[in-house]
Amino acid sequence: MMSSRPIQAIINREAMRHNVSIIQKLSGKSKVFGVVKADGYGHGLSRIYPALAQLDGLAVIEMDAAAYLRGQDACRPILLLEGVFSLEELRHAANLKLDLVVHNVEQITLLEKCGLAHSFHVFLKINTGMNRLGIAVDQAVQCYEALCRLPAVERVTAMTHYAEADTARGVDWQNEKLLEALGPLSIPVSRSNSAALIRFGADNESWIRPGIVLYGASPITDVPASSLGLKPVMTLKSGIIGVQELNSGDRVGYGGMFTARRNMKVGIVAGGYGDGYPRSIPNGSPVMVDGIRVSTVGRVSMDTFAVDLTDVPAAGVGSSVVLWGEGLPVEEVAHQAGTIGYELLTRVTARVPFVCAD
Repeated sequence: MMSSRPIQAIINREAMRHNVSIIQKLSGKSKVFGVVKADGYGHGLSRIYPALAQLDGLAVIEMDAAAYLRGQDACRPILLLEGVFSLEELRHAANLKLDLVVHNVEQITLLEKCGLAHSFHVFLKINTGMNRLGIAVDQAVQCYEALCRLPAVERVTAMTHYAEADTARGVDWQNEKLLEALGPLSIPVSRSNSAALIRFGADNESWIRPGIVLYGASPITDVPASSLGLKPVMTLKSGIIGVQELNSGDRVGYGGMFTARRNMKVGIVAGGYGDGYPRSIPNGSPVMVDGIRVSTVGRVSMDTFAVDLTDVPAAGVGSSVVLWGEGLPVEEVAHQAGTIGYELLTRVTARVPFVCAD
């Protein structure tokens, strides 16, 4: 039996189609891998898939997600962003006709040993300063040449990942390292993530890999998603399920983290960290009640949190609440919580019902 508790996550596929069109305008002649890892950034891969039709390819980390995507489309490129970790996975990737990231020598060895008739499009990931995954700059040419000798490799694209595209340091320093890594080689490249695409555009790239902008959020602190024309795909909505009238001096919630300085009206929202709304949200963080911005008061608990309704006198039990999404950017809420929009979107919990809207 479905719960009548008012919290729900609404997925607006038309907003995603709109965001895809913006990405395509920014991408120029570059092809676009839409990054849909982590179950489509928490939106539900099967829910958003109908809105991804105009993308050239899709990129994931999880093999089961790749299998789902291949079941929907027999031909579209699907990229495994961390590649494979065993011969068994490599054979599965071949059966699914996936593209592979290769980011270490051990993965090249797997391709040498596989004995597969399938030829992969390999994205050779080069570490240009992120210092997470990738072949060292001084090993890049050697690894590229080794890949080109393998029957299991059809073609190779050089790939790197920007670490600071959203900061003043930018991307030039990494592009210089990529040029150093490739030396005399003239091969296709894949570099840009969402932040780089927004700030610098796609410059002579074979493939770009936008993620968060697909979902209508900005990766750059001082660049609101709305200024880019992006629309939020997920709106986390709920409702007021209780009202309390406080006297000056009354405290709210666990630990009494908020003390009323005047008589005030407090609304209790159905939503808490058990639903994915962050416990770290401080007093004064924004929430929309009946389309009006109000502030949180007190500590977020597992199932509820409180908001100040003093300036919304008509609000009461049943009033609509937007925790983030339409009218309230997720990145703004995340900033208040000391995190990023990516984390909030991907940690909405299983007890929250999802509803799709076109």
